[in-house]
Amino acid sequence: MAQIDREIHVAQFDFARQQLNHMVRVEELFRARLTGGAEPHDSTNTSELPLFEALASRLGASNHWLQDYAQALHPDHFQQRIHFTFVDGKKGTMSREEVLYHLINHGTYHRGAIGHALDLANAPRPV
Repeated sequence: MAQIDREIHVAQFDFARQQLNHMVRVEELFRARLTGGAEPHDSTNTSELPLFEALASRLGASNHWLQDYAQALHPDHFQQRIHFTFVDGKKGTMSREEVLYHLINHGTYHRGAIGHALDLANAPRPV
């Protein structure tokens, strides 16, 4: 994304930032749910988009946290159910394992959308 010409491909860059913003907010919400912490957000996106550099930093930190969490999680805890409230007020329950799979699939889906924006902006895709 850093290689998108931000002056020529404004719409594609902003779309990709919106996707990153949503991804990281969802990951931060589920991190709080996994740890029993306070919900850090009241929505899964924002009207004002953070700078790309801030989003990239937050997403990198989230990726590292999730890797460390999954590796440190005792095998007996993967099936432990957690109960939470989605930002729309609906109740949810998932196992810790389901949360991790959800985040993998969620991130993959939105990275695919970002890949399309990269194509439209004639920016190189990562291998």
